[in-house]
Amino acid sequence: MHKTGHSPRAISPLQQFFTQLALLLVGLFTMLPIWGLLRMALDASIKSVPTHLDLFPAQISLAVFEKVWHTPSQSLSFPALLGNSLLVSGASALVAVVMGASMAYAFARYRFRGREPGLVAILVGAFLPLVALMTPLYILLETLKLRSSLVGLVLVYTAFALPFCIWNMRAAFQAVPLELEEAAFLDGASPLTAFLRITLPNALPSIGVAALLAFLTAYSEFAIGWLFVENSKNVTLAMALWGILTMGSYAWSQLAALAILTSLPVVIIFLILQRALFDRMIFGGVSQ
Repeated sequence: MHKTGHSPRAISPLQQFFTQLALLLVGLFTMLPIWGLLRMALDASIKSVPTHLDLFPAQISLAVFEKVWHTPSQSLSFPALLGNSLLVSGASALVAVVMGASMAYAFARYRFRGREPGLVAILVGAFLPLVALMTPLYILLETLKLRSSLVGLVLVYTAFALPFCIWNMRAAFQAVPLELEEAAFLDGASPLTAFLRITLPNALPSIGVAALLAFLTAYSEFAIGWLFVENSKNVTLAMALWGILTMGSYAWSQLAALAILTSLPVVIIFLILQRALFDRMIFGGVSQ
């Protein structure tokens, strides 16, 4: 049997050199800011703003991490701030995915009046900035007596994550062959059973991507929380970072340590979901 297609083109040593050089520069561009944060967090000699650039810490110590762990803000420890952030972000992602899945499936499988205008309206909602809606959200949550609570933040972040979740999961549901659901119907399955056992499992990679981005949106947002939340016990990590910046006088080492600790949960979650993200790239190339 003869193989079809073209064999890979050989790369000259000069092309290989410039390719590796470009990859090295991209890697340095990505890693240098991370190393800069880690260097400042480990340098106990920094008392306020760094006065000169060093590649390595002048005085290596974990005292800054210990201080940030216990008192990153005036009233809460890092575990308490992390708990608030995970609660708000996780609940927002969960509610957005559950609500968005039903709406996305309806837009993907059914034809009804107002379907196209509804999709356009949802897409427009995805481009609205948070700042533009601060005043109506403030009035709405104040009326509901939820403005300064974590529940209010969950509702706000869920509303802003829903448009992307709906569009992302709609594309995933459309990529699942309709014949699979029809075969399930012939076997006696109800529409809900076919959705839960056929369509939903095939769309799980896209749902994972939507959930991760919804989580990141709520986890990193601070403007809405800083404006709405008055109870210090409901402060999140992103709000605590911004609070350090607004103090006027602070040590960059503390800010760097808190930024590193804040990013660790996101890195861990991404490592857990990286297989699903890789499957999403493969799944996205399947056409119905």
